[in-house]
Amino acid sequence: MIDFRYHLVSLIAVFLAVALGIVIGTTQLNDPILADIEAQVTDLEQDKRALEDQTQQLQARLDTADDFEQSVAPALVEGALTDRSVLLLTTNEAVGTEIVDEVASLVAQAGGSVTGTLRLQPEYSDPATAAALQSYVTGPGLPPGVQLPETDDAGRLVAALLSQVLMAPADAGSPEQNTAPEAEAGGSPAGQPSTADVSSVVAGLSALDVLTQESASVAPADFAVVLTADAFTADAEERNGTLVELVTALDAAGSGAVVAGDAASAAESGLVGAIRADPTLSAAISTVDNVGTSAGRISTVLALGREAEGTSGKYGTGEDAQPVPPVSPAAP
Repeated sequence: MIDFRYHLVSLIAVFLAVALGIVIGTTQLNDPILADIEAQVTDLEQDKRALEDQTQQLQARLDTADDFEQSVAPALVEGALTDRSVLLLTTNEAVGTEIVDEVASLVAQAGGSVTGTLRLQPEYSDPATAAALQSYVTGPGLPPGVQLPETDDAGRLVAALLSQVLMAPADAGSPEQNTAPEAEAGGSPAGQPSTADVSSVVAGLSALDVLTQESASVAPADFAVVLTADAFTADAEERNGTLVELVTALDAAGSGAVVAGDAASAAESGLVGAIRADPTLSAAISTVDNVGTSAGRISTVLALGREAEGTSGKYGTGEDAQPVPPVSPAAP
């Protein structure tokens, strides 16, 4: 009979054979595997360097193009906004002050003037703020002559109020008339809202933390440029709907409005994207999806001129968008 020692020796022999096989197998395979991995790493490093070089070349081209666009911008926009006024309105904190300043500078180069800058806070489009806004808008103390729509929609009510005090009617004459004595006293010469009306409404809404005034003063303007960035991550449809109500009201009350944002804002949940997705809105309100570039800012100013002629368009790099609006024949 086979005793226990025989079984023990047999098991030891099996384990030794397995261990020897593993050692021999890995020794034979290590070198080819290691060589293959090293070759892959080398290829990846080369691809990475090639992509870095390509990125640097593309960035250099973009910088050169942007420098060129900045140099020709004054000539392209010259005369586009002669004696016209523009209100700048930003929709969120993602819009940098440098963008606001650059758009304002280009408006001046186009012969126009900026009457003020306002920044909307997240609370403006927050459904939770609707009740407080409705209470303010329908309460006492509003400027005389303001006509509100018959609705319980707080977004529409606030949009109607702001549009009537911030925008100069297209047939009301130049904004400079607001400096007349009757305007300072709270009157509205030639159908224009007064600076006192503007100050009252801005102060009231500022107290509700839905907007802030970022310029020394705010006066009614012919045009509105609504600067936006990024997209909503929650309640996008409702929040965009509130902003669309405001843009639509500003556009209808004055000589026109342009919504200028970045690529993210042109997405489905962004303000530019929401306007472009609606054929009726897109036909009435001009949009720009690359305001962070010189070309986008040029498009924004030129689009205002086109709005004055009753023409709206989609400008930028997005789908179905023109690179820039057609330059007016009056421009050099």
